[in-house]
Amino acid sequence: MSEHYSNTGPRRVGQVKEVTSLANPIIKDIKSLTDKKHREESGTFMAEGLKLVIDALELGWEIRTLVYAKAAKGKPLVEQVAAKTVASGGLVLEVSEKVLSSITRRDNPQMVVGIFAHRWQRLSDLAPAKGQTFVALDRVRDPGNLGTIIRTADAAGASAVILVGESTDPFSLETVRATMGSVFAMPVIRCSAEEFLNWQKSAGVSVVATHLAGAVDYRTVDYAKKPVVILMGNEQSGLPDNLAKAADRTVRIPQQGRADSLNLAVATAVMLFEARRHLLTLEERK
Repeated sequence: MSEHYSNTGPRRVGQVKEVTSLANPIIKDIKSLTDKKHREESGTFMAEGLKLVIDALELGWEIRTLVYAKAAKGKPLVEQVAAKTVASGGLVLEVSEKVLSSITRRDNPQMVVGIFAHRWQRLSDLAPAKGQTFVALDRVRDPGNLGTIIRTADAAGASAVILVGESTDPFSLETVRATMGSVFAMPVIRCSAEEFLNWQKSAGVSVVATHLAGAVDYRTVDYAKKPVVILMGNEQSGLPDNLAKAADRTVRIPQQGRADSLNLAVATAVMLFEARRHLLTLEERK
């Protein structure tokens, strides 16, 4: 990696540079962020679009590099974001549309791209309280599913998304796109199944898991009695027995027609908004 992403060496900071060459080493570094290994090594990821960059900065995320197309130069919001990036010690790159397309792998790219530092939370950071809802996903594989779930969790007022086991990267370009910016608003935690089960025992939460063997209709569960964790299984294999057996309740979503299952993101949305309905009903009764 170049010195721009080095955690120990010097950084090019607080600068504005014009870049037109696809061979520029900084551009090569940014393009490498499409690979999970390089995201992990650099501790950074890419977000496309001016709105996403503004949202991230407003929520206190650390921006390392701002890239914008020459056509966006002089636009007030772009200039403001560029000034904030330089003031925080970041690098600002003014690039050709050809360079921007190579970074985003799109023919008609967004005019602004931000490179941000990862922000992970830990299970120990969570202090579940009554009225809170969490989503736990076992080995979620599809970036689009994960991004949609993070976005839906944000919309439904959930407090965090917990990734259990080997999951797809929430900071991949595809996932960040699918979150529509909610990746910056929704805390994301990753842990092993063992860590999740240990946390479950001491966190004072009720774990409601969707499972093929779930005998209870998801609508009959009380989601408002305790802080609730909605536990969803892998797209192909569902929940493993150790997680399913440890859940406080296993439920099913009744279905009609020929389809025998729902898309993971859709099923998670159904569960999240059912939990939200219970909480709203409880508030109305007060």
